Amino acid sequence: MSGLTPQILLDAYASGIFPMAETRHDNDLYWIDPDIRGVLPLEAFHIPRRLRKTIRAYPFEIRCNSDFHGTVRGCAEPQGNRPETWINDEIEQLYARLFDMGFAHSVECWDNGELMGGLYGVSLGGAFFGESMFSRARDASKVALCHLAARLRKGGFVLLDSQFVTDHLRQFGAAEIGRTNYRKKLAAALKVNAEFQPELSDSEFEAFIQSTTQTS
Repeated sequence: MSGLTPQILLDAYASGIFPMAETRHDNDLYWIDPDIRGVLPLEAFHIPRRLRKTIRAYPFEIRCNSDFHGTVRGCAEPQGNRPETWINDEIEQLYARLFDMGFAHSVECWDNGELMGGLYGVSLGGAFFGESMFSRARDASKVALCHLAARLRKGGFVLLDSQFVTDHLRQFGAAEIGRTNYRKKLAAALKVNAEFQPELSDSEFEAFIQSTTQTS
């Protein structure tokens, strides 16, 4: 065990770094400070046309923070294109403590009482640091990401940090920026008084979807 505490972890996020393990069963944690950082632009968030149709069909019940621990465990599971994950036991315990403190949140997709996918991350000021996502059903993690973005916009967040950019995230408008630029954006975001919004009405979410059509 590394001896990290929740406060050390929050200080690290405020400095622009975050921890990862090499593998699920690795007991060591490493600080990551990428030269190039991935961010998702909340004001220009893009929802692909096919996914908008899926979302409007309401394939899942969306919940926030109802099973944070289950969401983290889901993210730690191997998946087809991800046979190994970086979430070890210490990561699970640390983020569970952040959740208890009100700094970590999950967005979850449920179907008939089963958790089918979701994501979790850390909020600090006006910045949200997306940690990981998973799917047990088609599009579940994508639907969760769209609901996250809508809630962050409603709550006044100005930075959605995705850490890295993948093909999965590029379709939503994810972009890469250099470390110096990222830290400027982070410093500005930390001064913002934002609040995670677990509740979102259907009309509020539809308005968010409509706002993304201009980038389609």
